[in-house]
Amino acid sequence: MLLRIFDDLDTARQTILCRRPTAAASLPPAVRESLRRALGADLEPEEAVAAIIAAVRTEGDRALARFCAAFDGRVPESWEVPPAELDRALASLPASTRAALELAAYRVRRFHERALPRSWIEPDSGGTFGQLFRPIERVGVYAPGGRAAYPSTVLMTVIPARVAGVEQIVLCTPDGVRGSPEPTVLAAARVAGVDRVFRVGGAQAIAALAFGTDSIPRVDKIVGPGNLFVALAKKQVYGTVGIDQIAGPTETVIIADASASPTALAADLLAQAEHDPLATAILLTDARAVAEATACEVERQIATLPRREIIRQSLESTGGAVVVPTIELAIELANAFAPEHLCLAIRDPWAYLPRVKHAGGIFLGERSAEAIGDYTAGPSHVMPTGGTARFASPLGVHDFLKISSIFDISPTLFEQLGPPTALLARAEGLDAHAAAVQLRQDDPHRQGDIG
Repeated sequence: MLLRIFDDLDTARQTILCRRPTAAASLPPAVRESLRRALGADLEPEEAVAAIIAAVRTEGDRALARFCAAFDGRVPESWEVPPAELDRALASLPASTRAALELAAYRVRRFHERALPRSWIEPDSGGTFGQLFRPIERVGVYAPGGRAAYPSTVLMTVIPARVAGVEQIVLCTPDGVRGSPEPTVLAAARVAGVDRVFRVGGAQAIAALAFGTDSIPRVDKIVGPGNLFVALAKKQVYGTVGIDQIAGPTETVIIADASASPTALAADLLAQAEHDPLATAILLTDARAVAEATACEVERQIATLPRREIIRQSLESTGGAVVVPTIELAIELANAFAPEHLCLAIRDPWAYLPRVKHAGGIFLGERSAEAIGDYTAGPSHVMPTGGTARFASPLGVHDFLKISSIFDISPTLFEQLGPPTALLARAEGLDAHAAAVQLRQDDPHRQGDIG
C-alpha cells in the first residue's frame, strides 16, 4: 500500500511525525549546472542565493538579465507587464473561471475587512495613550510558477494588503511555459488590484524587490511562497525589508474517528500531496479500519490523477496513517507537530477545538475540506509551515500594518510617574535618563520649552 499504516507510535514519532530540515544539498543535476553556468562556481543553495542577491544589488537589471538567461533560457523584452496585458488576460478567461476568481476575491476581502484592527486613543490616569495603525507603504508579492500557476496565491496575498491600505503593491512572477506569465495569474492580479507586475522569478526577483533596480521599485516588505531559492532569498534580505515567513513545503494533518468517510479522507490526503514531492499528508485515527479503508481508497483514486507521480513521491517520503488509542492523543500529537493545516474529521469537532494549541488553519468537520480553504473560504491560505505554527500566524491584514504608540503625559501624571521613572533609570545605571526626568521636576515651568 502506498499509504503506510503505523501501529507503533514510537516508530511514527521517529519517522513521519519527526520534523527534519529539508535536504538543501539534494539539488537535481540540471539545477546545479545552471547555477554553475550563472555564477561560475559549484555553490550550495545558500551560497548561490547570496551571490545572486549581491549581483542584483550592485548590477540591477543587468544581473536580472544574466540570471534569466541562465535559469530560464530567455530574457524578457520588458520586465514590466503592461496593464493592457492584465486586462486582456482577465477578458480572455471563461466566464465561469472569472466568476470563480471574483467570488474568491469577494470572500477573501470580506474576511479580512472583519479582521482589520482600528487605531485607538484614550485618556488614562491623567494622560492620553493609544496606538496608531498605519499601512506599510509599498509591498512586494511573489507568485511562484514552475509546477503550477497560482492565481489563488495572488488573491490571498494581495487582497489583505489592499484591505490594510497599502499604497502600492508590486507583483513578481516568472514567465510560464508559453514565454509569458500565466494568464490566470495576470487576471488574478487585475481582480485583486495589483499596481505593477514584473516578469521575473527566483531569488533574483526577491533581491530586486529588496534593493530595487532601474526597472523594479524597492519595497518595504515581501510576502508570498516560493521554492527553496525564494525562501532562502527572503531569509537573507530580512532586515533590509520585512518578510511574512520562510515558507516550507505544505502540510496537512487529518484527525479522524470511525464516523469519517475513507473516500473523503483519501481525497484530502491526495489533494495535499499533489502540491509537491516534499508535501506532508498525515492521517491520525483511533479506528484501524478507517486507516485500512483510506489506504485502499488512496490506491484507487491516485490512478486517475494527472499528478500521481508527485503524489507518490510525497506519500512515500512524508505521508502515512497513524493508529492511535484515542482522539485526545491524536490532538496531542498534532499539537507537537504544529501543522499548517489541521482537519478534524470527527463527530463533534467543536468539542475538541479548545484542545488545539498549534495549527495554522483548523478545519472543523468533514465538509470543511482544506481545498476550499485554499481557494474560496476567505482566510488566506498562506499559513505557517515547518512547525512554525507554534509561534506564527496565517497571513492577514496585520502583516501589512505597523503600529505607532501614542504618549501624551499630563502634568499630574508626570508628577506621579517622574520619581519612580528616575529611580528605575538609576537602578539601570542610566543617569542621563534620570536627569531628563529630574530637570522637569525641578523646574516644571520649563517643560513646555524642552523639545
